[in-house]
Amino acid sequence: MVDKELNNTSAHAIGKTIKSSQQKANLVLKSIRGLPVENAVNILQFSRRRVANIVLKILKSAISNAENNHQLDIDKLYVKEATVGKSMVLKRFRPRARGRAGKILKPFSRIKIQLVEKAIKEKITKENTKNEKREVENGTKN
Repeated sequence: MVDKELNNTSAHAIGKTIKSSQQKANLVLKSIRGLPVENAVNILQFSRRRVANIVLKILKSAISNAENNHQLDIDKLYVKEATVGKSMVLKRFRPRARGRAGKILKPFSRIKIQLVEKAIKEKITKENTKNEKREVENGTKN
Protein backbone atom coordinates (compact mmCIF):
# COMPACT_ATOMS: atom_id res chain seq x y z
CA MET A 1 0.00 0.00 0.00
CA VAL A 2 1.40 3.41 -0.97
CA ASP A 3 0.97 6.29 1.45
CA LYS A 4 -1.17 9.13 0.12
CA GLU A 5 1.39 11.61 1.39
CA LEU A 6 4.17 9.91 -0.58
CA ASN A 7 1.92 9.60 -3.64
CA ASN A 8 1.41 13.40 -3.71
CA THR A 9 5.15 14.08 -3.74
CA SER A 10 6.30 11.30 -6.08
CA ALA A 11 6.12 10.35 -9.73
CA HIS A 12 7.39 7.36 -11.68
CA ALA A 13 8.00 6.02 -15.17
CA ILE A 14 8.43 2.45 -16.40
CA GLY A 15 10.24 1.07 -19.43
CA LYS A 16 8.76 -2.36 -20.13
CA THR A 17 10.82 -4.09 -22.81
CA ILE A 18 14.37 -2.78 -22.77
CA LYS A 19 16.77 -4.79 -24.95
CA SER A 20 19.45 -5.29 -22.35
CA SER A 21 20.24 -7.74 -19.58
CA GLN A 22 19.33 -6.90 -15.99
CA GLN A 23 22.98 -6.86 -14.92
CA LYS A 24 23.98 -4.28 -17.53
CA ALA A 25 21.00 -2.07 -16.79
CA ASN A 26 21.63 -2.26 -13.04
CA LEU A 27 25.19 -0.98 -13.49
CA VAL A 28 23.80 2.25 -14.93
CA LEU A 29 20.95 2.51 -12.41
CA LYS A 30 23.37 2.18 -9.47
CA SER A 31 25.08 5.38 -10.56
CA ILE A 32 21.89 7.50 -10.32
CA ARG A 33 20.15 6.12 -7.20
CA GLY A 34 19.61 8.76 -4.52
CA LEU A 35 20.88 11.66 -6.62
CA PRO A 36 19.13 14.91 -7.51
CA VAL A 37 17.52 14.71 -10.95
CA GLU A 38 19.85 17.30 -12.46
CA ASN A 39 22.95 15.31 -11.48
CA ALA A 40 21.39 12.05 -12.66
CA VAL A 41 20.65 13.52 -16.10
CA ASN A 42 24.26 14.75 -16.40
CA ILE A 43 25.68 11.36 -15.43
CA LEU A 44 23.49 9.55 -17.96
CA GLN A 45 24.26 12.00 -20.78
CA PHE A 46 28.00 11.48 -20.42
CA SER A 47 27.89 7.74 -19.77
CA ARG A 48 29.41 5.60 -22.50
CA ARG A 49 27.06 2.64 -21.97
CA ARG A 50 24.33 1.99 -24.54
CA VAL A 51 21.70 1.41 -21.86
CA ALA A 52 22.33 4.90 -20.45
CA ASN A 53 20.43 6.49 -23.36
CA ILE A 54 17.38 4.34 -22.67
CA VAL A 55 17.54 5.03 -18.91
CA LEU A 56 17.85 8.75 -19.68
CA LYS A 57 14.68 8.55 -21.77
CA ILE A 58 12.80 6.89 -18.89
CA LEU A 59 14.17 9.44 -16.39
CA LYS A 60 13.04 12.34 -18.58
CA SER A 61 9.61 10.73 -18.82
CA ALA A 62 9.43 10.51 -15.03
CA ILE A 63 10.45 14.17 -14.74
CA SER A 64 7.73 15.26 -17.17
CA ASN A 65 5.19 13.09 -15.30
CA ALA A 66 6.16 14.82 -12.07
CA GLU A 67 5.84 18.26 -13.63
CA ASN A 68 2.65 17.80 -15.64
CA ASN A 69 0.63 15.21 -13.73
CA HIS A 70 1.63 15.92 -10.11
CA GLN A 71 2.68 19.62 -10.32
CA LEU A 72 6.01 18.98 -8.56
CA ASP A 73 9.00 21.33 -8.61
CA ILE A 74 11.74 19.91 -10.86
CA ASP A 75 14.55 21.49 -8.84
CA LYS A 76 13.55 19.55 -5.71
CA LEU A 77 13.26 16.10 -7.34
CA TYR A 78 15.48 13.18 -6.32
CA VAL A 79 15.74 9.64 -7.63
CA LYS A 80 14.20 7.61 -4.80
CA GLU A 81 14.08 4.26 -6.56
CA ALA A 82 15.68 2.93 -9.72
CA THR A 83 14.98 -0.77 -10.12
CA VAL A 84 15.41 -3.30 -12.86
CA GLY A 85 13.54 -6.56 -13.31
CA LYS A 86 13.06 -9.38 -15.77
CA SER A 87 10.93 -9.10 -18.85
CA MET A 88 10.73 -11.62 -21.67
CA VAL A 89 13.62 -13.69 -23.01
CA LEU A 90 14.04 -14.47 -26.70
CA LYS A 91 15.38 -17.98 -27.22
CA ARG A 92 17.47 -18.72 -30.29
CA PHE A 93 19.51 -21.74 -31.32
CA ARG A 94 22.86 -21.97 -33.05
CA PRO A 95 23.92 -25.15 -34.89
CA ARG A 96 26.86 -26.92 -33.27
CA ALA A 97 28.94 -29.98 -34.11
CA ARG A 98 27.43 -33.48 -34.47
CA GLY A 99 23.90 -32.23 -35.07
CA ARG A 100 23.52 -30.55 -31.72
CA ALA A 101 22.23 -27.07 -31.00
CA GLY A 102 23.54 -24.37 -28.67
CA LYS A 103 21.00 -22.27 -26.83
CA ILE A 104 21.27 -18.46 -27.13
CA LEU A 105 19.26 -16.36 -24.67
CA LYS A 106 18.51 -12.72 -25.49
CA PRO A 107 17.13 -11.15 -22.31
CA PHE A 108 14.93 -8.07 -22.04
CA SER A 109 14.53 -6.04 -18.87
CA ARG A 110 11.96 -3.78 -17.21
CA ILE A 111 13.13 -0.52 -15.62
CA LYS A 112 11.21 1.55 -13.08
CA ILE A 113 12.35 4.98 -11.89
CA GLN A 114 10.56 6.72 -9.02
CA LEU A 115 11.18 10.38 -8.19
CA VAL A 116 10.39 12.14 -4.92
CA GLU A 117 10.19 15.83 -4.15
CA LYS A 118 12.38 16.81 -1.19
CA ALA A 119 12.79 20.18 0.45
CA ILE A 120 16.28 21.68 0.17
CA LYS A 121 16.28 22.56 3.89
CA GLU A 122 15.88 18.89 4.84
CA LYS A 123 18.97 17.98 2.87
CA ILE A 124 21.07 20.71 4.51
CA THR A 125 19.99 19.73 8.03
CA LYS A 126 20.75 16.06 7.33
CA GLU A 127 24.27 16.96 6.15
CA ASN A 128 24.84 19.10 9.27
CA THR A 129 23.77 16.28 11.57
CA LYS A 130 26.10 13.89 9.76
CA ASN A 131 29.00 16.31 10.24
CA GLU A 132 28.17 16.71 13.95
CA LYS A 133 28.11 12.93 14.39
CA ARG A 134 31.56 12.67 12.76
CA GLU A 135 32.93 15.33 15.12
CA VAL A 136 31.58 13.43 18.13
CA GLU A 137 33.06 10.17 16.86
CA ASN A 138 36.49 11.72 16.27
CA GLY A 139 36.45 13.51 19.59
CA THR A 140 37.67 16.73 17.99
CA LYS A 141 36.11 19.65 16.24
CA ASN A 142 37.85 20.40 12.97
